[in-house]
Amino acid sequence: MKIAPSSSEVAERPTRLIELRGGIGAVPGVTLAGVHAGIKKRKPDLALIVFEDDQHAVSVITTNEIKAAPIVVSQQHLEASGTKMRAIVCNSGCANACTGERGERDTRATARQTAALLSLDATQIVVASTGVIGVYLPMDRVAKGLERAAKDLEEGMEAAYDAAEAIMTTDNEPKLAASAFYVGDKRYVVGGIAKGSGMISPNMATMLAFIGTNAPMSHEALGRELREAVDGSFNMISVDGDMSTNDAVYLFGPPGGGNAPAGFSEALQAVTHELAYAMVRDGEGATKTLALTVSGALNVKQARTVARAVINSNLVKTALHGEDPNWGRFISAAGAIGAGIDPEAWSLYVNDKLWVDAGAIEVLSEAEAHAELEHKAVAMRLDLGIGDVSATAWGCDLSRDYVRINASYRT
Repeated sequence: MKIAPSSSEVAERPTRLIELRGGIGAVPGVTLAGVHAGIKKRKPDLALIVFEDDQHAVSVITTNEIKAAPIVVSQQHLEASGTKMRAIVCNSGCANACTGERGERDTRATARQTAALLSLDATQIVVASTGVIGVYLPMDRVAKGLERAAKDLEEGMEAAYDAAEAIMTTDNEPKLAASAFYVGDKRYVVGGIAKGSGMISPNMATMLAFIGTNAPMSHEALGRELREAVDGSFNMISVDGDMSTNDAVYLFGPPGGGNAPAGFSEALQAVTHELAYAMVRDGEGATKTLALTVSGALNVKQARTVARAVINSNLVKTALHGEDPNWGRFISAAGAIGAGIDPEAWSLYVNDKLWVDAGAIEVLSEAEAHAELEHKAVAMRLDLGIGDVSATAWGCDLSRDYVRINASYRT
C-alpha cells in the first residue's frame, strides 16, 4: 500500500512520481551488502552501504536524552565531514547504548575499520546500531563481518534487500521504498531502507532509516528537506508510545548549489511516508492499522498535535484491537492535551462514514460502527470544525502478542 503525503501538507506535484523497487539500491552510485556477522545467532545482522562519490549528509536523531554511542559518534562525524560522507555501517542485535566509554571506542573502531576497507577517512562513515540496550558489541565478530560485507558490495535490488534484512530486529519484513521523477531529461531517484516495529512513538522511535538520492542541492537545503519530510512521516506514527536511544534518519545526496530540484520534496515525502507506514503495518503483534486524519484545524501544529495524541493512546489502540465502537476513547485522547478543541464543533468519521456529529450526536449505531472497525486497515477522521488545515498520523492496535514479544525480548 503506497502512502502519499496528504494534499493539505504537500503542494501539487510538478512532475509525476514513479514508484521503483529496491529502496536505496535504486539510487545510482550506491552499493550495498548485508551479512551474518554472528551478533545474532542466525539472521543477517550487519549492513554496509557505500556511495561512489562524496555526499552531503544530514540527520534527524532521537529526542531521547539517553543517546547511544553510534548516535553520538556519527553526529561528530557529520560535523567534521558532513559534505563528504561516503558510507553507512549498521549492526542489529546490539544497540551499543548505555555502554559508556567502551561503547564509543567500539563505535570509532567500527568506523576506522570500515574506512580502512574502503580507503576512506573514519569521519566519512556513519555508524548505526539497533538491538538490546546495555550490551557491548562483540567487536571480533563485527570486524569479520565488515570484511565479508566489503567483499560482497553490489548494486541493485537484491543487495538492498539483504542490507534491509540485516538491520531488522523484531521486524517481520524488510522495509524499502523508492521513487523517481524527471526534471526535463534528467532522472532523479530517492530511495531508502528502514527498520522499526516496536518502541515506535512520535518524535522518532526505535527506528533507523537510511535514504539516498542523486539529486544535487546545498547541504542546508538537504537538511531542510529532511526535517520537513520527517515531521510529516516518521514523527506521525505510533506503535506503542515508547522511544529508543538509537533512532536516526540519515539522508545522503550529491553536492550542489541552492535548493532541491522541483519534485524532490514530493519524492522524498513519498519515500518517508511509505517507510513510516511500513513500520506501523509491521508493528509488534499488530493485527490492524489506523490512519487518523485531523481536519478542520486552525493550523498544522494543532492538527499534528491532536493526531499524534489520538494515535498514541493505548486506550485507542486496544479499542482498535478489540473492534470496540467506543468513540469516547478517541475524543478523550484528542481533548486531553489542551490543543484548543471546541467541544461542540467536532465530528468523527470512520471509513468515510459519519460516526458522531456536532460533538455528541451519535449517527452510526454500535453495530454499524463495530462492522467498520472489523476492517484490517481502518481510516478515521476527526474534524475539529474550527479551521481548514489537516494532518494525518498512522498507528496500529495493541495486542496480546505485543505483550508476549516484549515480555520475552531477551529471553
